[in-house]
Amino acid sequence: MSLRWDRLDAGAANAWSDLTNLLAEVDGTEEFYDPQDLAEELAESGVDPSQDTWAVRDGEQLIAFGQLRVRDGLTEGRVRAYLGGGVHPDYRGQGIGRQLMDRLEARAMELSAQRHPGVPVCLSVGGGLDSDPVRPMLVHRGYERVRYFHQMERALPGEQLPGEQLRGEQLRGEQSTDGQSTGGAYDIAPLTVEVYPAELAEPMRIAHNDAFSTHFGFAPQSPQEWQDGISSRTFRPDCSMVIRDGADRNRVLCYVMAYSYAPGELYIGRVGTIRSARGHGLARAGLLETLRLAIAAGYSKAELDVDSINPSGAGALYESVGFKRTKTTAVFDRVVPGRA
Repeated sequence: MSLRWDRLDAGAANAWSDLTNLLAEVDGTEEFYDPQDLAEELAESGVDPSQDTWAVRDGEQLIAFGQLRVRDGLTEGRVRAYLGGGVHPDYRGQGIGRQLMDRLEARAMELSAQRHPGVPVCLSVGGGLDSDPVRPMLVHRGYERVRYFHQMERALPGEQLPGEQLRGEQLRGEQSTDGQSTGGAYDIAPLTVEVYPAELAEPMRIAHNDAFSTHFGFAPQSPQEWQDGISSRTFRPDCSMVIRDGADRNRVLCYVMAYSYAPGELYIGRVGTIRSARGHGLARAGLLETLRLAIAAGYSKAELDVDSINPSGAGALYESVGFKRTKTTAVFDRVVPGRA
């Protein structure tokens, strides 16, 4: 078998989408992407398609692909590199996936050394469902299953949304485990849950970096990385919510970010509350408003993913507003020494 190895580019987006969507059906993940969505990924900050992607073709048919993202920030003192890809079912078992991983890992080490010389590197790969054939290969290469993520969904309108009252009170900064204050005083009385305004992009990024600072695999989002997310064609600002500090209108206490990758489906990409403002129902209020707007806009389903051991108890929050678990996927990591 003679295969041609080259790179992904915008011209490959249609074939890339066809292959990705076929794998979503065959492997049961149901993670479907339009060609435009995939083309956007090639234009993300820090991604060089000529170095960080691979396309494998048999004649003119795209039969496998690989892509790499290396985060700007560090995660627990490590560079985090995300390795992704897939092989057409008819071409599995022929060593193509192994060759893709060889190239992805080598490039991850090269790029990590350029950005963070000498820093250990965490190579991270999605392991799909329990039945995914990639798992034995990952284990053979020294990867370990480190986390499960639950996919959850809710029919819209579905069961009636619960009402919600927030405790209108002054929120005082709390002490973190290292004895450092996690914030000042925040006024949520009167509270306003509002549709995301573009001028709060940077305050929302700051809130996100605080809210997720203790979560698995988190690296702080740089301004450019954040801009990539909110400029995506899939971002739905009309269904995204923020809750501001009543005294400082440029400070975001809580936010909900919504996306749509398929007609009629709203994906809740991020829900976060800064650490010092937790325990007052802000996330629940923002999420309920997002769901109400989604119903009004005609969406038939809302989906999200949550860490199975999310430290802020997000799984219980989602269940309380009608989300139900549908699938469980895994993440596999391998930590290797950094290169100078």
